[in-house]
Amino acid sequence: MVQEERILCSTQQGQKYVSVFKPIDEEPMARNNPRGLPLSLDGEGLKKGTRVEEGAFREVAAYLLDHPKGGHRMLFGNAKGFAGVPPTFIVKCFHSAFNHPEDAIVKIGSLQKFMENNGSCEDMGPAAFPVEEVHKISVLDIRLANADRHAGNILLSKEGEGGQTVLIPIDHGYCLPESFEDITFDWLYWPQARKPYADEVIDYIKSLDAEEDIALLKFHGWNMPLKCARTLRISTMLLKKGVERRLSPFAIGSIMCRKTLNKESIIEEIVQEAEDSVLPDSSEDAFLETISEIMDCRLDEIARSPS
Repeated sequence: MVQEERILCSTQQGQKYVSVFKPIDEEPMARNNPRGLPLSLDGEGLKKGTRVEEGAFREVAAYLLDHPKGGHRMLFGNAKGFAGVPPTFIVKCFHSAFNHPEDAIVKIGSLQKFMENNGSCEDMGPAAFPVEEVHKISVLDIRLANADRHAGNILLSKEGEGGQTVLIPIDHGYCLPESFEDITFDWLYWPQARKPYADEVIDYIKSLDAEEDIALLKFHGWNMPLKCARTLRISTMLLKKGVERRLSPFAIGSIMCRKTLNKESIIEEIVQEAEDSVLPDSSEDAFLETISEIMDCRLDEIARSPS
C-alpha cells in the first residue's frame, strides 16, 4: 500500500535487488503520494489510530522489537529475530525516480533488506505452512497490534537442503496504532492458528518486556506517543496472560480482532471498561492495573469455555 522503490546492485552475475526504500512523504494520503489518494485532513492514516508519515518509524520498530530467541536485539550485529522481520532502518535517500512534484530532493524513509522469495502466502493455500512459522508471525502481530496483516505481506521462502518453507513478515507501517479498531490478522483463519504454542514459544513470550521495548525505541530515536505506548503495553500484557492460560493464537488473536465492522472487539471492550472505571486524573499505572484486572476476568472466562 506504500510506494516502494526497489534498489538494484550490480554483481558479477548481473543486477539484483538488495533493498526496498519507502519514502515517508509518499505514504498513502501523504503529501507526495504517487497514487492520487486524497490527503489526510486530520493526519490520520489509512488505518484507524495510525498517522500519516509515521509508517517508516513503525517499520523500523517492528524490526527492533523482533528480538532474537536468545535475548533482546543489540545495537550492533545482525541476529535474526524470532519472527524474521528483515533488517530495517531510517535513511536519507536520493533518486530522480522518486515522486517529486517540484525540484528533486533527498527523501527520508525506511530502508529494508530485500528478501529473496517464492511469492507470498496469497499464492498458495495455508495448509502447507509449518505450524511454527505461522505461530512466529502471530506472536509478532499480536504484540505489535498489527492493523494490516494479510497474506500478501507474508513472503514465502525456502531454506536448507530440504527446502523447508519459511514465512517472512514485511510491511509493518500500520503496527502499534493508537487504538485497536482496525486490527486484522489473516492467519487467524488458518488451521495452524488453532494449534497450541510450543513451550519454546511460550518461553520467548514470557521474556518480553514492554517497558524495555519502549525504552529501546526511544534510544533509537522514536519517543512513542502515549497512546501507541499504551497499545504496546496492553497487547504485550494480553499475549503473556493468554499463553499463561495456554490459549491458542486463534483464541488470543480473536480477542484483538473485530468479528464485524460495527461490533467492538473484546480488547476494545476491556479498554472501554477500564476507561469507565478509573478517575479522570488517574495515573497510567493505575489505568494499566485496571486493564490487567479486567483482562484476567475475561481471559479466565475464555479459558473455561469450550474451544
